Amino acid sequence: MSAERPILPPVRLHSEAELARDALAAPLFVRAVKLARWAGPDTRVGAGGELAEAHLPAAAEHLGLPADEEGAAYASEAWRLAVDTGLLDVTDPEEGELPDGAEEAEAEGTVTAGENLALLTSGSPQDVLGIWLDGLDAVHADATAPVLDDFADLVGEDGSIDFDALDWDPEAEAEFLDGVLGNLYLLTLADNGAGDGPVPLPALAASMIVPDDMGEPTDDILEQVSEAMMRLDDQFRLLEPIGIVAYQPVDEALMVEEGETADASAGADEEDVTRYGMVKLTPLGLYGVRARMLEAGVDAPAVGDLADKGADALLAGIAHYPEPAARAEIQLWLAGHGTQGAVAAAAELLAAARGTDEGAPLRRLHCQQALALAGEEAEPAVRAVLGDQELGGLARVWLAEHGAADVPPPPEAMIFWLAIDTIAAQLDADGELDELQGLVEGLSAQHSGFFDEVWRVDHPATADVLEAMGRLHSDKKAAKDARKAAFKARSRAGG
Repeated sequence: MSAERPILPPVRLHSEAELARDALAAPLFVRAVKLARWAGPDTRVGAGGELAEAHLPAAAEHLGLPADEEGAAYASEAWRLAVDTGLLDVTDPEEGELPDGAEEAEAEGTVTAGENLALLTSGSPQDVLGIWLDGLDAVHADATAPVLDDFADLVGEDGSIDFDALDWDPEAEAEFLDGVLGNLYLLTLADNGAGDGPVPLPALAASMIVPDDMGEPTDDILEQVSEAMMRLDDQFRLLEPIGIVAYQPVDEALMVEEGETADASAGADEEDVTRYGMVKLTPLGLYGVRARMLEAGVDAPAVGDLADKGADALLAGIAHYPEPAARAEIQLWLAGHGTQGAVAAAAELLAAARGTDEGAPLRRLHCQQALALAGEEAEPAVRAVLGDQELGGLARVWLAEHGAADVPPPPEAMIFWLAIDTIAAQLDADGELDELQGLVEGLSAQHSGFFDEVWRVDHPATADVLEAMGRLHSDKKAAKDARKAAFKARSRAGG
């Protein structure tokens, strides 16, 4: 079988050291760390671990925030993150000692420095990123929490909260935001990373709501897009301080009425589209979204994943990688072997390239690309397979490209076999049609009477390749000859 195509293209992440520095510089994380170091034995918290209201002005002042309602809100948010990420440990009032004169009903808990606070300076980049990911989970939960326009309406006479009246599905909310972040991740990796510019918020909202097969969106769909856009505006404002996105919010001047916007999905002029919000994932955001996807069981490969694997895993893993990512992965894999191990690495690659299964031609193509990056030190391993039917052709190509002497001419059967194998690999790789057509016409023109002989090639893909050549060849006679040869090949194989 051919290698299974990954759902997502491989991401090229910054180093863990760079990402850890980005995490430590995220504004909300910075504030959380400052408060964790500021807290002392006299600092009191409520039953939910929140900072006691009496301490909020001092906390805001320590963070350099104004001593007003907004400053208190920022301080409270940073405090919650410090608790959620284990930078602070909360002791319940029932477990701790009550302050002198305090009644049980007024009891407040205390805090101490958590183990994770010390890890920020003494731990590894992985430790820092692990703590930051906990923070991302906490902020993600806040971003998907219900919007309480009038909390008083939800509180019953007995003080209980009517959660049903919220019309809130936590799983659906989290799934929607994760879907948005997943689409943003895909857009960032599009065209081998060329799509890493900011994305208009209406386009991102529409990607989740407008069906792929819908022509002109209905008014109902447009209204849903606008509602989703405004919800995302709130969510990205919450997510930006943790460092996951760079976000330009919706221009408040576009608000028509409280809670409504102009018809954003109808589309502003190109020069005005930025007013509807622009968002892009940061390098830390790519790391964070990928981590969440991996935790959810999504196959989200990253360049470098295969660096310490065997050659078989390397060639299978990069089978459908874009060219730049495949090249980078191969270079990392070869670097792990060093120049001293070049011969062993080349021999391992060649051994992994053998096979008659459906994915073997593509493995051999990537083996050839890997050997091209291995350098001249690989020559002994390459020469060792000159007599191998499956590998002898690519070995001769490699030696010729490196200007090696004493390269034996290939037998005619090997020339035809290599031609079939090469086209089979390109067909599996889903290359550009023009390039594939050029390859088909170039290989068939190299040998007079090509289609009279090639159908005899003992290769599992011979008939399929010849049928493809019949479809792709621009010369009508050659295309007809290819189809005849395909019929002969199938008859010879008993198919």
